[in-house]
Amino acid sequence: MRILFITATRLGDAVLSTGVLGALLAAHPGARVTVAGGPVAASLFADVPGLDEFIPMPKQKRGGHWFSLWKRVVGRRWDRVIDLRGSLIGYCLRAGRVQRWGTPGTHGHRVEQLAACFGFDPIPAPRLWIGEESRQAVQTWLKPDHRPLLVLGPTANFIGKQWPLERFAELARALIQPGGALAGARVLLVGAPAERPAADPLFAALPEAEDGFALGDLRRVGAVLEAARLYIGNDSGLMHLAAAAGVPTLGLFGPSPPDLYGPWSGLGPTASVATDRPYPAHWERLKQDPGFVEHMMDDLPVARALAAAENLLARGR
Repeated sequence: MRILFITATRLGDAVLSTGVLGALLAAHPGARVTVAGGPVAASLFADVPGLDEFIPMPKQKRGGHWFSLWKRVVGRRWDRVIDLRGSLIGYCLRAGRVQRWGTPGTHGHRVEQLAACFGFDPIPAPRLWIGEESRQAVQTWLKPDHRPLLVLGPTANFIGKQWPLERFAELARALIQPGGALAGARVLLVGAPAERPAADPLFAALPEAEDGFALGDLRRVGAVLEAARLYIGNDSGLMHLAAAAGVPTLGLFGPSPPDLYGPWSGLGPTASVATDRPYPAHWERLKQDPGFVEHMMDDLPVARALAAAENLLARGR
């Protein structure tokens, strides 16, 4: 069995697609799989059992990335093609069964929509594949330390999704202070390496916070997240990675819908909190005032996030 799995460009959607791939491989033990997707997701799939290769698809003009992919895969015979980007490439290959993303006719979370579209029941939860090499590589980050680990994801690839950094600091202080729900906890900040400068004010406000931006490889990030007691972050790929790692995950939402993209609770407890302003209203305001992009998350108070975090911790893992 040879499978071509075309996943999403963005990291968050790629993480959400891992449940489909995992269910597919469970249904076909010993299958060989080629994964194609956005370059940012390459390490996410590096330890997938039976992986022949990951084909990065950086966007090219006039859809050239599709032609590049076709040239890479046209010489092989595929038993199944799963295309989460809804293209027609599967019909231009020597392929058996071709399934492509389309409007599934179901509402709900994107994980539920994927399951409905590709015919999986029960709904497969997003998951991680982390090899022993990656686990060993993060031991210097984890260290022999019995304190609970609080991980924060304070950045995002769109500034409108980023909760004010001073509120992350206030929230962390409330949790780790004496008598707090995570009293005495270590604090680790994570994000894409390129986003590290954006977190400088938070490192200044939380000088005791450890720097996880250099972890880079998503398998290493996932291995650290598995050891965490709680993850709190903006709506981002790392939020979905945390939920897939099974850590209690709190997602902070403003200009995106939590009912569609909230952290999936397949392996551990998750929750979402949102701004007072519903997400469509953010975009209406932005049309009138482009400067509003830096204030989309302003009406999500610390007290709301703190209450949700405390509730998550009370639910256990």
